[in-house]
Amino acid sequence: MTVLRWNDAQVRERCHELAALLADTVAGGASVGFLAPLGPDEAAGWWRERAGAVAAGRLAVWVAVDGADRVAGTVGLALPDKPNSRHRAELVKLMVHRSARGQGLGRRLLATAEQAAVRAGVTLLHLDTETGSRAEHLYRSAGWTPAGTIPDYAASPSGELRPTTLYYKRVGPPAG
Repeated sequence: MTVLRWNDAQVRERCHELAALLADTVAGGASVGFLAPLGPDEAAGWWRERAGAVAAGRLAVWVAVDGADRVAGTVGLALPDKPNSRHRAELVKLMVHRSARGQGLGRRLLATAEQAAVRAGVTLLHLDTETGSRAEHLYRSAGWTPAGTIPDYAASPSGELRPTTLYYKRVGPPAG
């Protein structure tokens, strides 16, 4: 697997491949903001919208591709634009295709985003994930600290309201 940061043109040009990954993630039951079934047009449209954020520098996206140049996973960092929050970023949409799971790709994507955050001067990362999900184990084992749980925060792909746990991780040199 190769993990590369994609620019806005790459996200736009390959939005249908990213859309297939998103649809697979939702079909697999992951709570990433969408209800099942997620259609290809809706998923591609969502990715096309993200291309604008990438172009504006508010979102960084890394994509894992296999030896056949197929999209197998992705992760993003949402970068705040307010002066009092430039030291932090939100880890968003860590997704691994079901056919590529169990090979350490999620951990590799997570580490890639964390290292890029440090290089960008970010000292604090945060994220939210469905409480009790497989992703929660990944974050805990990678040194993320739970900050709290909010009941009934988001609907699962099947529409059931589920709790969400907020996590944070200090990265890079200490702030100040």
